[in-house]
Amino acid sequence: MSLSGRLEDLGLADIFQILSIGKKSGSLVVRGENNINALVIFRNGMVVRAETNALTEDIGDDLLKRGLIDEGKLNLARRVRASLLDKSIGDILIELGAVNRHDLDKITKKRLERIISILLPLEEGDFVFEPDIELPTLKELPDPGCELSRGVNADYLIMEGARVYDEQQHYGRILEEEFPHDNNLFPEASTSDIPPDITVLQSLTEELRLPESLSEISLLILRFASGIFQRGVLFSVDDMILAGLGQFGLEIDRPDERIREMVIDISESVFLRKILKDLKPYKGTLQMDVVMERFLKELGGTIPEEVALFPVVAEGKAVALLYCDNSLSGEPVGDTLGLDIFLAQAGLALEKAALKKRLLERGRDD
Repeated sequence: MSLSGRLEDLGLADIFQILSIGKKSGSLVVRGENNINALVIFRNGMVVRAETNALTEDIGDDLLKRGLIDEGKLNLARRVRASLLDKSIGDILIELGAVNRHDLDKITKKRLERIISILLPLEEGDFVFEPDIELPTLKELPDPGCELSRGVNADYLIMEGARVYDEQQHYGRILEEEFPHDNNLFPEASTSDIPPDITVLQSLTEELRLPESLSEISLLILRFASGIFQRGVLFSVDDMILAGLGQFGLEIDRPDERIREMVIDISESVFLRKILKDLKPYKGTLQMDVVMERFLKELGGTIPEEVALFPVVAEGKAVALLYCDNSLSGEPVGDTLGLDIFLAQAGLALEKAALKKRLLERGRDD
């Protein structure tokens, strides 16, 4: 299935979802406003490679900045690449033994996320998707980019890109317009001191006014939480049964499908039953039981040092449960005030939707 058109008619977020749902493989070439050109490669609906001329530094510079390679090896790789233009600097560094695959994948994923966050806001330009073809050569790109060993879920990239864009819009643009020449004004109000969940609270709360179902609101919840935690799973709650709705950050095969197929009976988990009964968030050491053991095994088997669980409350009961952790880095659970507020607003939005549904049904009966 080839796909082409204008970004004015079909946005990149929609294109990503089409390719993800259809499990498509191929190359997406984007030529956008401000002379931004980009290449995104899909494998079975997962994003495995991305590169753009909007970034002035390549993957080699990223590795050098993080101290993962030395400048001598990078210069050697650049000389080799001068005669092998179809190969990425990253791939050449692997062949030279200058970097290991794990470190390259880690930096490549971060770069890929950054590239997608640059592309998603594009509103003007052209796109072309061609399935199952060889890697195209774009003269506008200085490097074809590295391919990840394991692809990244398109929904996660959309959420992460939206989070980054929201933060930039809410703080970076405003500060730049108001104080373009003095970075030292009001140091106590530096954006680095603002909790990351607060930075997008306002914009996403505005979006909560539009959705009217748990499925729509769940996407906003996952989008918000992905800016605070490294991975998370959202469940609907029906008495003692949890049913998977969505996820972010899981490094397992077919993460979305597996979560949507997941059904958990929590009758054997005192830990989870208490959280849903008390209707209060839990943050701290995981209390293991047979239910949590099976759940973590489905997520890949890693046992995080700390977890966070948030019930979403509507009409006095838990209608959803959000599980989050930072198992990829082992970082402790940080401040979640913004997420707590957002989930309370999500519960109110669900109550409003339920009331509207009942009124409509009553009107039809009358």
